[in-house]
Amino acid sequence: MTLTPEPRAAVRARPTAEGAVLDVVVPVYNEEVDLGPCVRRLHAYLGAQFPYPFRITVADNASTDGTLAVAETLAAELPEVAVLHLAEKGRGRALRAAWSASPAPVLAYLDVDLSTDLAALPPLVAPLLSGHSDLAIGTRLARTSRVVRGAKREVISRGYNLLLRGTLAVRFSDAQCGFKAIRADVAAELLPLVQDTGWFFDTELLVLAQRAGLRIHEVPVDWVDDPDSRVDVLATALADLRGIGRLGRALVTGALPLARLRAQLGRGPLPVPPAQVPVGLPRQLVRFAAVGVASTLAYLLLFLAARGPLGAQPANLLALLLTAVANTAANRRLTFGVTGRRHAGRHHLQGLLAFALGLALTSGSLAVLHALTAPARAVELAVLVAANLAATALRFLLLRLAMHHRP
Repeated sequence: MTLTPEPRAAVRARPTAEGAVLDVVVPVYNEEVDLGPCVRRLHAYLGAQFPYPFRITVADNASTDGTLAVAETLAAELPEVAVLHLAEKGRGRALRAAWSASPAPVLAYLDVDLSTDLAALPPLVAPLLSGHSDLAIGTRLARTSRVVRGAKREVISRGYNLLLRGTLAVRFSDAQCGFKAIRADVAAELLPLVQDTGWFFDTELLVLAQRAGLRIHEVPVDWVDDPDSRVDVLATALADLRGIGRLGRALVTGALPLARLRAQLGRGPLPVPPAQVPVGLPRQLVRFAAVGVASTLAYLLLFLAARGPLGAQPANLLALLLTAVANTAANRRLTFGVTGRRHAGRHHLQGLLAFALGLALTSGSLAVLHALTAPARAVELAVLVAANLAATALRFLLLRLAMHHRP
């Protein structure tokens, strides 16, 4: 089998691991000291813990020390290791070349310093192998993640991810943890659209995936900072800011084919059972009015039946309470299309709140009427009908808010 990397990349050791299900890429630049221990440890872990064929690809991007020679020695020693050499620097460039050339259905990468505990690797790739998710990322910012690093890097990391949330409206939590995986079919569609060849590559890939409607799985990781990290924080930060600006302009101007990506790769909405299809506002108003007419008639009949033995105010309380419970149940099912017991208690509490407000309106109206005059029964009923109409409008607003609330 022969790798076919992008131009300016060259295979310097024979590719192996035919039929690999997972290809883990280790991008390196001048890592002759750390590369050997990293690859041997990763190889031993995958051999013991990963149940499918795998490959490890060392992507050497223009190293000037002995990194390439170390990589070739590893490839000769371990049959699952391949080496890809590029003449230009850039982690994003190395990942694009290695992932584009790989025949494996699931592609991953991790940093050579192995800051991330390898125990997170199986849960990283499992949802991609099953088809449950499209991309997976390790996150150092989850509550259950365990992270050891200095305050400076902690502030920078959290600040960068807050910046992404504010500017690009991202929903993933950790854009730059060097521990990610992607399905090969998804990578084939997204990689040609990613322009960055450096550290912003990860962020750009994830933003495109999110905007395309893909599912991004997050894995809390245990992560220990490498004190010998050679990343130029200032230069990387400036490059990231330029990348945010460029990507933001592309999203605003419609330069990216997001509609095509969503149609091709995005996950469609879940089918809604017919009984739970949201009813439009005009139909809700009609149904609510019908329920309201029936409730008002029932209320008036109950009021008239109880008026004699109980008096006006107790009869109003009893009639309103009984019809309020029935009204909430009827509107829940008929007006707003909500079935089952889920949130039923909250809906009835909301209905009782509407009942209390309706009681205040009708009782207050009766009190004012009786304070002004000794009304005839017809006048009393007319005032109650008017007060009930106002209470009904308020009930509709409260119930609609309650029924459409989906926590």
